[in-house]
Amino acid sequence: MLEDRHAAVMAEREAGHVVVVRGGRRLLNTRHNLTAAQLTEPQWRQRWEAARWFLSADGESGKRFGNETIRITCEGEISVKLPTPLAGHANARNGRYVLTAKVSFPHRGDEWRDRIEANRAVAYRIHLDTERGRWYLDASWQRKDLLIVPLETLRAGEVIGVDMNADHLAAWRLDSHGNPTGRPCRFDYDLSGTATHRDAQLRHALTRLLHRATATGVRAIAVEDLDFTDSKTREKHGRKRRFWQLISGIPTGKLKARLLSMATEAGISVIAVDPAYTSLWGGQHWQKPLTTTRRPVTRHQAAGVAIGRRALGHPVRRRTAPPRQHQSDAGGGMNGEVCGVPVPGAIEALRLLAAHRAVFVYTARHRRYHRAVAEWVNRHSGLTTRVNDDPDRAYWTERGDVLVTNLKLGAACYVCDKAVHFAGDWTATLAVVTRAIGLDNPAGARP
Repeated sequence: MLEDRHAAVMAEREAGHVVVVRGGRRLLNTRHNLTAAQLTEPQWRQRWEAARWFLSADGESGKRFGNETIRITCEGEISVKLPTPLAGHANARNGRYVLTAKVSFPHRGDEWRDRIEANRAVAYRIHLDTERGRWYLDASWQRKDLLIVPLETLRAGEVIGVDMNADHLAAWRLDSHGNPTGRPCRFDYDLSGTATHRDAQLRHALTRLLHRATATGVRAIAVEDLDFTDSKTREKHGRKRRFWQLISGIPTGKLKARLLSMATEAGISVIAVDPAYTSLWGGQHWQKPLTTTRRPVTRHQAAGVAIGRRALGHPVRRRTAPPRQHQSDAGGGMNGEVCGVPVPGAIEALRLLAAHRAVFVYTARHRRYHRAVAEWVNRHSGLTTRVNDDPDRAYWTERGDVLVTNLKLGAACYVCDKAVHFAGDWTATLAVVTRAIGLDNPAGARP
C-alpha cells in the first residue's frame, strides 16, 4: 500500500500538482496575511512545521494497557515502540523508548485508568502547541457498552422536550402525564466562524441542557429525528433560498451525535421522535394556553412540549373545545328537547333493573330540562317516570318508577365512566351491575 501511495505522490509531483497536507490550507492562507495574523515569518514557519510534528497510534483491545505503540501505565509512564530501523535508540526492553516526563489526565482520569487496567483500546496523540510551547498527549476511546433503557421505563418519569433550531435549543420539562412543568429554557449558540468555534458552541449549549436535566432529576431528553440531507437541493424546493439557508443552518447531524455522546457520559437517555407537525401543532395547541402575561411562550418552546408529549406516548394535539353553545346544555338540543335514540341494550337493561330495584337517572342538565328527560325515558321504555322535586332527597327507594334528578343520591352502584364503567356494551355492563346488587344470586336476591 505504501508503494502505491508513493507512486501516486511522485506522479503528482511530476505533473506539477501540489497537494496541501494536514494543517496546511489555513496556515498557507495565513502566510500571505502575516500582518493581519500578527505573526512574523519565523513564527509562521514554526507553526507550519509543528502542524506535522505529531505522533498518533490507535489502540487495540487485548494489548497491554490497550495500546502497543504508545503505552502509558497507571503511574503515567510513557513508552513508545520504536520501528526496527530506530531500535538502536531504545532505552528499555523490547525496542521501547521510555520518556522522562510523565502524564496525568485530570478529566475522566478514572475512566481512562479503568480501561487500561482491563487492556481495552485507547488511542493516543502526542502533539506540540507552539503558542504555549508545550507538548500535549491526548487520549480517546470509543464506548460500545451503552446501556439501553426500555422506552416504557423512560416514559414512567419526566422528560425534557427539545426543539432544535438554527441558533438555539428550546426546551421544556414535562411530567409523566405530558403536562409542562416549570419554566421553558433557551440555550443559544452561534454557528458562525471556524469549525472549532462551532463545535465549542454546540458543546456549551448541550452542556447547559444536560446540567438542567441533571439538576431537575430528568433521566431522558426527547429530540426530533431530523435529517435534511435530501432537502437541501434546488430540485426539491426550487427558488426558496431562505428555506435552503434555514435548514442548512440547523446542525441536526452534529447535534444528535454530540448530544448522544455527551448524554451517555452523563447517564441520560435520548429519545428520538417523529418530527411530523411538531412545530405546527405545538404552536396551534400549546402556545396560547401556556402563555401568561408575565411569560410569553414562543412557537419553538411550544414545539418542545409537542416533542416531549410524543416521546411520552401522549397525543400532541389537545382536544378541540366545542362551540360555546355546546359546552353546556343552555340549548338542550332544540329548546331543551332531548334528541337521539338509546344505545342498543339500554332500554332492556333499564326495564330489568327497574323490575327488581329502585332506579333513578342522573343528569347534569338544569332542572328546567328534567321534564324533557323524563318524557324521553318514558317514550322509549314505557316506564313510569318522575321528576325529583325534593332538593333534600338523599335516596330513591320506590321500585317501578324511574326518577330523573341532578342530585347524586345514595345508590348501590352507578353506571358511568368512573364507577361501573360503560364502554358502549350494555350486555357486559349489565352483568357487572347485576353481580354488584346481587341479582345474579337467586338465594341472595330480594323480592
